[in-house]
Amino acid sequence: MSVFDEDLFLKGLEQRKGTLGAEYVEKNLAAADDFTRPFQEAMTAWCWGFGWGDDVIPAKTRSMMNLSMIGALGKMHEWEIHCRGAITNGVTPEEIRAIIHVIGIYCGVPQALECFRVAKKVLAEQPE
Repeated sequence: MSVFDEDLFLKGLEQRKGTLGAEYVEKNLAAADDFTRPFQEAMTAWCWGFGWGDDVIPAKTRSMMNLSMIGALGKMHEWEIHCRGAITNGVTPEEIRAIIHVIGIYCGVPQALECFRVAKKVLAEQPE
């Protein structure tokens, strides 16, 4: 029995690969086992199919929102992944800097410093 809607999963899979990269997504799904696979599938359907699949908010704006929220939560591993995805979705280094400034104002300087540290790493990886 499946815990998710197949159409939402397929839509989510396309969205997820488009933002995070097919290689990253396929590696994550391949690494899923009986314990984690149901969550990976449901998350792909719900977060990426239902959430990201809603065309009301453009992908670039959604990426900017995600950086703000994930940065506020201090989930830096996820922030790094979504920082790369944000660049894929057209978020500029200047916009990333402005997002981090807002994180610093509302969540504190130490969290902004963490975001800058990760953003510098991600931006250094980008081809010129």
